[in-house]
Amino acid sequence: MMLLFRYPRLVFLFSFLLLWLAAWIGGRMGRKAKLEEESRADFGVVQGATLTLLGLIIGFSFSMAIGRYDQRKIYEEAEANAIGTEYVRADLLPAPEAVRVRELLRRYTDLRIAFYETRDRDELKKIDTDTAAVQGELWAAVAHSAVAQPTPVLALAAGGMNDVLNSQGYTQAAWWNRIPEGAWGLMFLIALFANWMLGYGARQMQTKLLIVLPLVVSISFFLISDIDSPRRGMIRVHPQNLESLRDSLR
Repeated sequence: MMLLFRYPRLVFLFSFLLLWLAAWIGGRMGRKAKLEEESRADFGVVQGATLTLLGLIIGFSFSMAIGRYDQRKIYEEAEANAIGTEYVRADLLPAPEAVRVRELLRRYTDLRIAFYETRDRDELKKIDTDTAAVQGELWAAVAHSAVAQPTPVLALAAGGMNDVLNSQGYTQAAWWNRIPEGAWGLMFLIALFANWMLGYGARQMQTKLLIVLPLVVSISFFLISDIDSPRRGMIRVHPQNLESLRDSLR
């Protein structure tokens, strides 16, 4: 069930059906055991507090998703800057290695763009394999010159290549950094209680009105899950900096 929260559309459908069912069950229970007027005021306080808590948790979760989205955008920009800097620093290498490094960096840029754009798992595995292979070739090309002639100038080129490799690792870590599944579960549980109380406290069980809160909460869950899903959501990081770099390298 926890893997469900990684699929935004399933999050919307599943949460809407379950939250509406909770509101409907609460309404049925409220009709059988009607609240007395003396107890309705106390119930309203508890219901209001529960809905407020749900709103706060949704707000905090949305903020967490936005923070992770911004982090992915920052690392995409950092990757483009690192690759572009190393492409310029290739002038510091001997001529054969410089030509080789620039060719590999162009291939590497294409692979990084493909990483951001693909949605297919098999294609992603191939991209990861090719990326690791190109990274090995890039480091070998720079390390060969740095070991043969250990000068500060070549050390600068080696340091730039290290930044290129590190930036890819930071990007991957940012894509793995998601809202904890435990937080999703607790947020969903509070939403169930809130919708049940909505139905239970309703004076008249009107189906149209009971749909409103489950629909709004489900849309909120969908939005959070969509932003938090770097590959399956509609709101994704577009590699515009890497594409601009690719055009300039060509």
